[in-house]
Amino acid sequence: MDHPEPFEYLENNSFSFACHPGLPCFTECCRDLRLALTPYDVLRLKNRLGLTSNDFLDQYTVIKPGEHNGFPAVLLSMLENEHRTCPFVTPSGCRIYEDRPGACRIYPIGRASSRTQGQDKTREFHFVVKEGHCLGFNEPRQWTVENWSQDQGLRPYAFFNDRWTEIITHKGSLGNEEMIPNKMQMFFMASYNLDRFRQFVFESTFLQRFDVPEESIYKIKTDDEELLKLALQWLKFPLFGEKGIPLRQ
Repeated sequence: MDHPEPFEYLENNSFSFACHPGLPCFTECCRDLRLALTPYDVLRLKNRLGLTSNDFLDQYTVIKPGEHNGFPAVLLSMLENEHRTCPFVTPSGCRIYEDRPGACRIYPIGRASSRTQGQDKTREFHFVVKEGHCLGFNEPRQWTVENWSQDQGLRPYAFFNDRWTEIITHKGSLGNEEMIPNKMQMFFMASYNLDRFRQFVFESTFLQRFDVPEESIYKIKTDDEELLKLALQWLKFPLFGEKGIPLRQ
């Protein structure tokens, strides 16, 4: 979208909204997007489509320089048609609705979060994104942020996105400029290419260097969410020198 989105403070933690095929604006928000995908978005989408990480990234994304510390950003490729529509939208709605990206899932709510380093509790701030074309705000159904979050399945998205945001907004130095290209490659692999990261964990000296519990090793062989947890724990070490995972003695 070329125009700024109107953000409104969410008063009393409640709002009215509904989206359904009966609205004239249905799927209007699924076009001409600059939709950045998070690692958890990529995990859910590639598994939904039955693709490897490489194939999903090749077929459905473009890579651009990110806004934070130069980390690469993965954007969903829009179709090359008149309206630059999302590749997953159909006249009847989203064909991957159950695994749609977090930015689509949370709409029309916006969420900002912050967490003090070393603390588990995350502070959340919510607001309403009222775009002029959206008629869903005229619908009578009432929501609270908590109800909306539960209904839209936002909890795992918030969990992974908060931990990933800690990395891309980290205040630490990336160190020697000569090492930054290698660090960016490690960041991209651990964030977006879980198949390659799994290969890295099991086919390199990773498990000899890092003290990963046996039950976690068993889980990450087949569970992508457990693997992503490990990746986000580990990334602070090669990027900033922080020991998210203990080193073996």
